[in-house]
Amino acid sequence: MRTTITQLKQMKAKSERIAMITAYDYPTARYLDDAGVPVILVGDSLGMVVLGYDSTLPVTMEVMLHHVGAVVRGSKKAMVVADMPFMSYQTDPTDALRNAARFLQEAGAQAVKMEGGVPMAPTVQRVVDAGIPVMGHIGLTPQSIHQLGGYRMQGRDADQASKLLDGARALEDAGAFSIVLEGVPSELSKLISERISIPTIGIWAGPHCDGQVQVFHDMMGVYPDFVPKHAKQYARIGDTIKDAARRYIEEVRDGAFPTQKESYAMDEAALAEVKGRLS
Repeated sequence: MRTTITQLKQMKAKSERIAMITAYDYPTARYLDDAGVPVILVGDSLGMVVLGYDSTLPVTMEVMLHHVGAVVRGSKKAMVVADMPFMSYQTDPTDALRNAARFLQEAGAQAVKMEGGVPMAPTVQRVVDAGIPVMGHIGLTPQSIHQLGGYRMQGRDADQASKLLDGARALEDAGAFSIVLEGVPSELSKLISERISIPTIGIWAGPHCDGQVQVFHDMMGVYPDFVPKHAKQYARIGDTIKDAARRYIEEVRDGAFPTQKESYAMDEAALAEVKGRLS
């Protein structure tokens, strides 16, 4: 059985920290699920770390559905949360509901994630009222990167902080089961986490959230362009990949691969018959 929103709320009540990691494909989902990760986020961050765009904005519904389906097929126990891409929910609550439903119906996700605070609350409520669990997302919202003026910390002054607090309360009132806090000072994250009853999941938001989320490619050392300051590398798989590729190239050049161990033999009688036909 997969992790449920009730279990996540119980984890907050018991002060049990929630670990969430992104995944975008079947094998990664298999590994994370086997490791016991309770929540897998199929983030639109795949636009950058998988598809090579310079932001999340080019990611479409069809791309997200493709990757969410792969992650769902690769997992059995983790809750799979689908990131709703840019303009799939901002235009109209009806569009948001239709697209959110596609993630559950077509791709098999258990929940969706939307960016935005107070202005997004009515849309969140519309989707939740239809029976679709929604994870909110406030602070640094990558889909609004041009409006925010870049990837910058949010909520550093009193007005911004109050706005984020209001946004968190509005999302909770709208029925969101959890909220991602991204790019928020740790003191503000603590304040928000203490004042709402639903779990907060932090990224670049300090240690006081009810849980944490990391991008798989950042924490595993797979994304070659840069390592964000807020990310901790738990492995350097990229170096392992490069080393393995170099050894393969050398063995092919030297004739050391493949050997008979990696080859299949032909039936001797069949081989003799073929040779006979050549004479």
